[in-house]
Amino acid sequence: MSEVTTKPVVPPAKPEQPRHGVGDALRGWWSGLSRPVQWAVGVPAIIALALLPLFPPPFIDTPGTSFGGVMAQFAMYALIAIGLNVVVGQAGLLDLGYVGFYAVGAYTVGLLTSPNSPWNQTDGGWLGSKWAWLACVPLAVAVTAVSGLILGTPTLRLRGDYLAIVTLGFGEIVRLLADNLGDLTNGSLGLSGIAYPSVGVSEDKPNGYFSAGNVGDSESSNLLDRANAGVWWFWVGMVLVIMILLIVGNLERSRVGRAWVAIREDEDAAEIMGVPTFKFKLWAFMIGAAVGGLSGALYAGQVQFINPTGFNIINSVLFLCAVVIGGQGNKLGVIVGAFVIVYLPNRLLSVQAVGQSAVGWVALIFTIALVVGLIVMWRRWARDQERPIRLGYLAGGAVAVIVMLVVLNNVLVFQKPGAQSLGDYKYLFFGITLMVVMIFKPQGLFPVRQKLLAYGRQVYQAVRRPSGDDAIGGTR
Repeated sequence: MSEVTTKPVVPPAKPEQPRHGVGDALRGWWSGLSRPVQWAVGVPAIIALALLPLFPPPFIDTPGTSFGGVMAQFAMYALIAIGLNVVVGQAGLLDLGYVGFYAVGAYTVGLLTSPNSPWNQTDGGWLGSKWAWLACVPLAVAVTAVSGLILGTPTLRLRGDYLAIVTLGFGEIVRLLADNLGDLTNGSLGLSGIAYPSVGVSEDKPNGYFSAGNVGDSESSNLLDRANAGVWWFWVGMVLVIMILLIVGNLERSRVGRAWVAIREDEDAAEIMGVPTFKFKLWAFMIGAAVGGLSGALYAGQVQFINPTGFNIINSVLFLCAVVIGGQGNKLGVIVGAFVIVYLPNRLLSVQAVGQSAVGWVALIFTIALVVGLIVMWRRWARDQERPIRLGYLAGGAVAVIVMLVVLNNVLVFQKPGAQSLGDYKYLFFGITLMVVMIFKPQGLFPVRQKLLAYGRQVYQAVRRPSGDDAIGGTR
């Protein structure tokens, strides 16, 4: 008689729950919606964002500074962050001179449309029509893409710090050329009278909606009359950001995007596996340069004046800060980083630093402690809970922060003429923020989702899971 051996019942191992971030929670909620619901939520959200500069809530308004102008600057920085994210976040190339491409795009528009330019000295300007700016935008994109090709071809065989030093030198070379080639660029005096879209010209607005002189009429019931020049440029920037997001998103999902990820993670391994790394790095450099040139063209049309001081190394570092703080490789994350870089200094410019009331300091410290506490609680408890609890925690935290912002708006002492403001310490705040992010969140506030890693973990857990016979026992 054969001996029957019964295996002990082994309960299946509970797979380890993945740790969720805020971006994962929001992404999971969004992906759980049906396509009609996504449209029903997304379209009103975009419309609300477009109308935000016209009706800014008091707790996010920027007293003393046009909120529409701040949002226009945010749209420009968002474009810059998306382009730099292609180079740094997706392809893993450290670029410290991205401001050079930004300057090339701006000067392309300026040289072709400014009356101070030697290239535009014909009667009325050979690009003096009302569509001159729009005609120059694709030229600026093409010129900066070619400049990326020229810079990248000899330098992209370098890696790490060596590539960073070369790109840093490129940014400074562009600025110094703009400053010293006075016969071409008008030197430090800059180029003024740069073209912009001449739309909405009327007796009340002789220069149109996009002119820097359009301050808007906040009392008007007509939305078009309420919008100042900054709001109009913000709307144009939103359209460009959405277009670039669609293009970059499609690239991410293509073989180009997969090659970028392989290069970023391990360039040697990618080369061994047959990925033509130099070609794809050059692609990333040219695409990033083109987006930088687009943002430069947007900047030139918006301010209608450019000079070399606006393209220094500090701006290049701020661009990189937006990518690092938001999350390298995450398109929406770097947009959040761009908003932080633009909005916080303009908001703090209205808050008086010296002579602030005790209640104001207490409320400000409590708000900072609240934000830090919410982040710590999220990392230690909330992100490991079920999705309804995670979403409820995020909603409750957002409400609490908004309430404290309303309180701050009512208790802080705002800046008087000539007084020192908290905005004067913006570089200190950004430095502290970078240190905190590097210590506690080195991948940024919204780190990129590692799809392949997550998929591999699921397959591994499925393979390791005991089979039905092993789980309930069997005979041998």
